Order: sequence, then C-alpha cells, then structure tokens
Amino acid sequence: MSQKPIFILNGPNLNLLGKRQPEIYGHDTLEDVERNCAALAGELGFEMRLFQSNFEGGIVELIHQAREEACAIIINPGAYTHTSVAILDALNTFDGPVMECHISNVHKRESFRHHSYVSLRADGVMAGFGVQGYELCVRRVCTLLGGK
Repeated sequence: MSQKPIFILNGPNLNLLGKRQPEIYGHDTLEDVERNCAALAGELGFEMRLFQSNFEGGIVELIHQAREEACAIIINPGAYTHTSVAILDALNTFDGPVMECHISNVHKRESFRHHSYVSLRADGVMAGFGVQGYELCVRRVCTLLGGK
C-alpha cells in the first residue's frame, strides 16, 4: 500500500451517528464506519483515513489537504450538501475520484434535501443504503483507481 490513502470526509452531526435519529441513520457509529471501511480498503489494497468536522471551513481545509495527501475522496457533507458552494469549489480543485455518500435516501425526505451542490463534482452518488453506502463507495473508488 504505497499509494496515497482514500479520504472519507464527514460533515456536521455525523459525529452523533448511532445516537441521533436512529430511525433514519441507524445504530452504527462513525467509529463503526471507520473500522469497516478501513478493513475493506485494506482488503482491496488501499489505506483510508476518516475525518469529521461540524464546520464548513474545516471540511474545505480537509479537501485542500486531500489535494496533496489523498488519491480519492468519499464525502458525506451532511446538511452542507444542500448549501455549500464553498465545498463544491474546493472539490473542484481535487483531481482524483470523488464519491458523494448519504446514509438516508435524501430523495424521500424534505424537498430542500433533493438538491446537492456536491453532485456537480461527484463521480458517483450513493444514497439510502445506510452506513453500507460508505463501503460501496470504497469499493467503487478502489475500482476506479485500479485496485483489486
């Protein structure tokens, strides 16, 4: 595993995964997501690093960091999906694959959640598969990068 890691970036309130609205987001925690994705990435010959920030600027900074340190980005920007041109602009500076991931099916929820700025840059969008969506994104990114 000599290549750069895959970055998994998470936005606001995802630090409360497993505690906040489990009827929508399930009972798995962000630590569970990290453990499962790291194991899968390792099986596929990649390393991954997971980050979470409740602040838009923090997510932008992580994307800037990814420009130098990551081979791909999987991002669940939370509520910033629907509002952040700044995150879109930052993602547009990243050269590798970008996958957008949502735990819930945002298209079955409130109408304001149906629009995503991030989708304008994403190479793929995963929504409604629960936390397994992260693993599906890991698989897709590894395929795009020529992994196992």
